[in-house]
Amino acid sequence: MNPGIYGTIVFMHVISAILSIGPLFLLMPIIKRLRGVKTDIETAYLSVISVIIRIVMHAGHVLVVSGVLLLIFGPWPWYTSWVIMTIAILLLSGVFLSRGFTIVLRRFHNPGMDKNSILNRLNTTSWIYIFLMLIMLWLMVQKPILW
Repeated sequence: MNPGIYGTIVFMHVISAILSIGPLFLLMPIIKRLRGVKTDIETAYLSVISVIIRIVMHAGHVLVVSGVLLLIFGPWPWYTSWVIMTIAILLLSGVFLSRGFTIVLRRFHNPGMDKNSILNRLNTTSWIYIFLMLIMLWLMVQKPILW
């Protein structure tokens, strides 16, 4: 494979990794400000949160596609321990992202729901997802031989 094309895929992979993690750090101050605001401001904050989640989700799609291309054209086989662990955590984080953010945000306007508990759950979900992404980042950069 042409080294320029492979380098471009690596660049796309790194940028998508940054976009998969970075915007989540914006959620913390937004969640903090969302507590006790009026409904119209609440709607604006929830819109920003939805945009952040969409950016993270779509960056994750680019991350997966570029990662698969790097495995196909790169020197590492699919059965390498760090690749298997990355895929396992990727699947876990994909399920976690869809269940942890989308479902929680849908419950926000349900009557009788405690908004503070939803915001606490959203904050916890954000930190867990960041932690999972950082583990994947470590696996991809360090490439440890686990077995």
